[in-house]
Amino acid sequence: MGAASYTRSVSCSKSHNVPVFITPMAAQIVTKLPEGNDWVYEVKWDGYRALVLKDGNQVQLRSRNDKDFTLKYPPIVDAALRLKAEQVTLDGEIVALGENGRPSFQALQHSSQAGHRIMFYVFDVLHVNGRDMTGRRLSERRAALQRVIPDDPSIRISDALPGTASDIAAALRDAGIEGVIAKRKDSLYQPGERSGDWVKLKLETQQELVIGGYRPDGSDSIDALLVGFYEGKELRFAGKVRAGFVPRVRRELRARLKPLRISGCPFANLPDVRLSRWGAGITAEQMKEMQWVKPQLVAQIRFVEWTADNRLRHAGFLGLRADKSAKDVRRE
Repeated sequence: MGAASYTRSVSCSKSHNVPVFITPMAAQIVTKLPEGNDWVYEVKWDGYRALVLKDGNQVQLRSRNDKDFTLKYPPIVDAALRLKAEQVTLDGEIVALGENGRPSFQALQHSSQAGHRIMFYVFDVLHVNGRDMTGRRLSERRAALQRVIPDDPSIRISDALPGTASDIAAALRDAGIEGVIAKRKDSLYQPGERSGDWVKLKLETQQELVIGGYRPDGSDSIDALLVGFYEGKELRFAGKVRAGFVPRVRRELRARLKPLRISGCPFANLPDVRLSRWGAGITAEQMKEMQWVKPQLVAQIRFVEWTADNRLRHAGFLGLRADKSAKDVRRE
């Protein structure tokens, strides 16, 4: 069965007690992992958060902001058809794994890239055969999860990690993994909430940021992206991003941004009166060199640190996020 034959086919009528889209539960950011037997630790996968919704022989793959990914990742949808439940809703992460077994967010932008395998790592189950699992403890949900996952290379359980919090964090940092998630074993699933029952420690500094403009390079490329985050209703400029691009990506971004061009600057805190120590600002004179765009696209950015004036230091582009709405982007 091809992906086109079952996309968008799951009913969302609660009266029939079938799987429905639920805004995924989120984790609070911490600077140190909690310790103790009350917690379970998992890899923080560097990919797209998504839900699988299966109803009989019909499957949907939905992003965390309810975009349809069903046609984009056919191997995951095919694997979901073999789940050992007639009706099920799973929460997990779409990940691109390289030959070294490490996830690559950049590779996920180009899923046909040689040497990478697209997988769905499942870490929770929200609905099984008419039963709402969100009110059950995490330990119960993970036990149920073991019973529904098939033997398939494209869909795997994100296993709990053995060891102490400090040992796990050190091992994952050495392996180049983005971060660690810690969850209370008795935590309930709270849709749409950023609960302290789930926390995340980032081992590599990354952040989702909104693209509000760019500095052109010739007629078909970009020299730098201009990115920021929302404070209330205001988009605040965070810095220029010049690293992390190859020529092809620069041209692709220019093409994506062309239809979004606007005449006015969308950043509430520009121009800068003076440049910062790291040259992260944009003066009134430099603004004449920039092309502004509607703040709709979200980029994943790696960087060394935030400066005292809320600017990025040594920022690099990792890829665009299709699973995040611009208005939801805040400084983490």
